[in-house]
Amino acid sequence: MRGMKLSAVNELRAVIHLFAAEHRQRAWLGAGVAALTVLSGMALLGLSGWFITATAIAGLNVALAFAFDVFMPSAGIRLLAMGRTGLRYAERLITHDTTLAVLADLRVRLFRGWAGPEAARRLLARPAQLLFRLTADIDALDSVYLRVMVPMFAATMAALATGIALAFIDAWLGLSVGLWLLGSGLGIALAVAWRARDIARRRYHMLEALRARSIDLVAGQTELLMHGRLSAQSDKLQKADARMAEADDALNHLESLSGMAYAIAGVAMLCGTLLWTAALVEQGVIGTPVAALALLLVLTATEPFSALRRGALEWGRTLLAARRLAERVQESECAVAAGAFSSNTFAVRLDAIAGDPAGAAATGLPYLHDLSLHIRHGERVALIGHSGAGKSTLMAIVAGELPVQEGMVAVAAHTLLTQRTELFQDSVRDNLLLAAPQADDATLWGALRQAGLADTIAATPGGLDTRLGEGGLGLSGGQARRLALARAFLREVPLWLLDEPTEGLDHVTAGDVLARLRHALDLEQRAGRARAILIATHVRREAMLADRIVQMRKGVIVADTRRGEALFDALLDTLRAD
Repeated sequence: MRGMKLSAVNELRAVIHLFAAEHRQRAWLGAGVAALTVLSGMALLGLSGWFITATAIAGLNVALAFAFDVFMPSAGIRLLAMGRTGLRYAERLITHDTTLAVLADLRVRLFRGWAGPEAARRLLARPAQLLFRLTADIDALDSVYLRVMVPMFAATMAALATGIALAFIDAWLGLSVGLWLLGSGLGIALAVAWRARDIARRRYHMLEALRARSIDLVAGQTELLMHGRLSAQSDKLQKADARMAEADDALNHLESLSGMAYAIAGVAMLCGTLLWTAALVEQGVIGTPVAALALLLVLTATEPFSALRRGALEWGRTLLAARRLAERVQESECAVAAGAFSSNTFAVRLDAIAGDPAGAAATGLPYLHDLSLHIRHGERVALIGHSGAGKSTLMAIVAGELPVQEGMVAVAAHTLLTQRTELFQDSVRDNLLLAAPQADDATLWGALRQAGLADTIAATPGGLDTRLGEGGLGLSGGQARRLALARAFLREVPLWLLDEPTEGLDHVTAGDVLARLRHALDLEQRAGRARAILIATHVRREAMLADRIVQMRKGVIVADTRRGEALFDALLDTLRAD
């Protein structure tokens, strides 16, 4: 773990900043509308109680009944009733829209934070965990605004308004009720949050474990059965479910206790107010209708505090989610978006870099030290060397997947084509649009023709709308590689990074893919748009695509030669034949 653990305030600061900075006006508007909704409800009940009591008293006296104005209070009641309904709708609309906007921004920030060095490696190592961060962890943060900030603001305004209103009846009554509301309402919420913190975190951990173990059981049931571990995995799943059920029971018990505590505090305050106002009525300071108004105001003043219970119960879960996400959010704020390459000369410039592959200390793999490599725009460079020479590490550094420890790295905007074809369970069109979101159908078909896949896709009933399965299921290995190649053709970038792009393909398919790559490069060169390539390979057919060969051994460059030189042909002869 890097550095010290952040405090609870610091953990939430990056999340609260999204509300306070980028959506400040909407956040305050939502909180204000929520407060007005609560106040209008309190005023409605208080005025209704006063009106009913005053009407009943007026009805006992004929002269008073004729003099009593029933129109203004009744109009006020109808206005407050309709206003409260409209405010409640506006509150839900504004607060939920603000929350969804903030969470959407947060997901974008997290994507940027994770789209850094070693991101792909971490994603492959822990795909379910990172998906959990983007779904459950972010969803847990809706409590920050909806169930903590907004209810706390509304409850505070309700307590202050109640205290001020009662102060017009009796100053000490208003002060006492206001302090009791703030002390008991916020105090119970804080106590519940403290007690529920560990329980909510334990439940959250068990939920994550339950999801992971369920996936392991379903996806790996064949392997588990072969090794006799199927029943053991089922037992682990049941234990996680049982522990989560225990946490749910504890939270439900705590919620019941908090509800009882709020009820007791409310009843105690109501009884105190009843005795106080009764004494004032007996002394002739106030009338019975005013006493009824005071009692009903106090009765409704505890309602907004009870809304804090849900946020208090989920506080531990919210803090845990914030702790997991805060560092990434802060890193993404400091991240610089990838832009156009500034140099007019080099597509790749590495100066005296040093870097270790992931797990080098444990495996003893070679590391790069004081390595320099310059590739000009339009150059075609093959990177060769035996397994463990450092090719993959160097490619990862150039691709931005591995940070360097020393030196300077400057790389043009690029696209990466590897032997692992990354396709999604979506249509052919949407898989292509990842590379060029604004491309029209004519451009997509042109890329498919360039990759030699247009006839295959045209023969399907759906054409570009043909659905692919997970990982490109429905296409052969060669067809999937051609689709990835078409996607690369759509990317208007000055640099291609090719990491053994034809590995695993048969001789005919591999030769066709390389021929189409060469044809595309030649067309661009004749059009004056020279694209540079860096291809890591140990196969002769792929290295023939290059005009320059760089050989690595034990993390250093030991040879750098160009086509036409004797060393170039000699290095080609050392590579594996087709």
